[in-house]
Amino acid sequence: MSAPDGSPVGAERSIGQLFASATAEMSALVHDEIALAKAQLRQDVKRGATSGGAFSAAGAVLIFSLPMLNFALAYGIRTWSDWNLAVCFLLSFAANVLVAGVLALIGVTFAKKAKKSKGPQKVAASMKESAVVLQKAKPHPRPELAQDRVPEAIEAVARSSS
Repeated sequence: MSAPDGSPVGAERSIGQLFASATAEMSALVHDEIALAKAQLRQDVKRGATSGGAFSAAGAVLIFSLPMLNFALAYGIRTWSDWNLAVCFLLSFAANVLVAGVLALIGVTFAKKAKKSKGPQKVAASMKESAVVLQKAKPHPRPELAQDRVPEAIEAVARSSS
């Protein structure tokens, strides 16, 4: 088993190795945060596209279906009920407006979801939080040794680790 930098676990690593490992981990964290932001932006764009599509469909249904559908529906109502032809045309128009209204409501719902999504803001807050934690991190304080005891301390550590 080995540490992320390839050195065996349990072996003492130099300050340079520890710094390199910390730098690599910070770099990976930043890359992961950027990937998360991109994924959330893609989701927001999809919601916006769905909203635009629903609005477009509502407009297309209203415009293209009116002439043919109005005639067919009005004459169908006239045949079924024997009402005045003008009333039948008004009823067929109302049915088309109702369908377009439902499609527009779907578009509004998706537009609100896309607007409420706070994906990039969440990522930014997470990155700021990580930065605050790292700024507050301080090395563990070590007691200062007298200059004459330093070689003894190094010797004791060397004996205990071997």
